[in-house]
Amino acid sequence: MRWIISIAILLALEVYAFQAFKTLFKFWWSLSIYVGITVVVVSLMIYSFYQPSPHGSLTGFRAYMIGLFLSIAALKLIVIVWMFGEDIVRVLVFVYRKLFTSSVENLPSRRKFISTIALGLGAIPFLSLLYGMYKGKYNFKVLSYELEFDNLPEEFDGYTITQLSDIHSGSFDDKKEIEYAVDLVNAQASDAILFTGDLVNNLADEMTPWVPIFSKLKAKDGVYSILGNHDYGDYYDFESQTEKQKNFDSLVKVHSDLGWDLLRNERREIQRGDSKLQLIGVENWGKGGFKKAGDFEKAAEGVDPKDFKILMSHDPSYWDEVIKNHEKDVQLTLSGHTHGMQFGIEIPGWFKWSPVQYRYEQWAGIYENAKRFINVNRGFGYLAYPGRVGIWPEVTVIKLKRKSASEE
Repeated sequence: MRWIISIAILLALEVYAFQAFKTLFKFWWSLSIYVGITVVVVSLMIYSFYQPSPHGSLTGFRAYMIGLFLSIAALKLIVIVWMFGEDIVRVLVFVYRKLFTSSVENLPSRRKFISTIALGLGAIPFLSLLYGMYKGKYNFKVLSYELEFDNLPEEFDGYTITQLSDIHSGSFDDKKEIEYAVDLVNAQASDAILFTGDLVNNLADEMTPWVPIFSKLKAKDGVYSILGNHDYGDYYDFESQTEKQKNFDSLVKVHSDLGWDLLRNERREIQRGDSKLQLIGVENWGKGGFKKAGDFEKAAEGVDPKDFKILMSHDPSYWDEVIKNHEKDVQLTLSGHTHGMQFGIEIPGWFKWSPVQYRYEQWAGIYENAKRFINVNRGFGYLAYPGRVGIWPEVTVIKLKRKSASEE
C-alpha cells in the first residue's frame, strides 16, 4: 500500500508539472516529448542500478544517470511550485467572483506567460546541474586565508599549510584534470600538505591508477593524512569481516605508498629552531550514525596546553562536540566531509548558502570560537552526483601569522 500511495503521488506531480508544457505547446507534441523524456531517463537510471559496479558506489554510468535524473527533477520541481502558486490565485479569483460579483465565469484558465516563466526558472537549475557534471566537478579553486594567533611561536610566523580533503578517487574519470590539480597544489609551495580524509569511496584499489599522480605531492615538512568515514569500507557489502579488514589494511598501505604520513589518533612535532608545532590527527568521528573512532585524548597525550596545535579531524562535528571548548586549547582544526553538498551559491564576502548548512553548523570555510578556528574544506573530489554547482573543488592555503604586541 505504501508503494501504491507513493507511485500515485509521483504520477500526480508528473501530471501537474506537465500542465506548463501543455500550456505552451500543442497537446500531443508536448505529451509525447514530456512522457518520452521522463520514461527514457527513469528507465536508464533503473537500468544503471542493475549493472555491476566494481566499487559498489554511485560512480560511472550510474552516477551520471542520477545526475541527469536530478537535473530534470529540479526543473519539474520549480515548475510545480509556480503552477501551484498560479492555481492558488485562480481559485481565489474564482471564489471572489462567485461570492461578491454576478460573474458566471468558470475557473480562470492558466496563463501562458506564467508557464513560460516557470519553465525559464526551472531551466536554471537544470542547466546548472548539467554544467556541474560537464565542467564544474574539475573547476578547482585555490582559497587562501591568513590567520593570526597570539601564541604562535615566532619561528612559525608565516608558516603555510595546504589542505586537501575528500579526494574520493573512485569517482575520477579524467587523468589530465587530476594531474593539473596536483600540479596546482604543488605550485602553492607550502611548508606542509595536510589531507583530511576520504581518499576513496569504498575500496583501496580505487587509488591504484592514481597513486603515481598523487605521490607527486611534495612539501618541505612532508604530507600528512588522516582517515575519513569512507576509508573504513563501511558502505560496501564485503563477503566477510576478514575481507573488510584486508581492504582496510590495503588502504592504510596506500598512504604509505603515496609517501604520506598517516596519523591514526597520533601526533607529530614539526620543529623550527627551538620552537615546535604539534600536528595532531584523529580517526573519523561523526555525529549521528557515523563512525566514532576519533580519540583526541589519546592523540594529544603529552601535549602541553601552551603548545601551538593543529588538529586534523575529518568530520567538523567533532570540533563542535569535543574540540572548540577543550581545555588543551586547539588553535586550528582542519576538517572536510560536507563537500558543501557540491551544490550551493557563494558570493565571496557577501553570501553563502547550501542545503548542507541545515545539517552542519560549520560546513564550508573558516569559523571561529573564542580565538579557536576551524576550516572546513569543500572537498577535492565528488561523490554520487558526478558534478559541482557553485561549491567548487577546493585547495585551501592557510598562512599562520603571529599577532604582534601592538595588535594584542
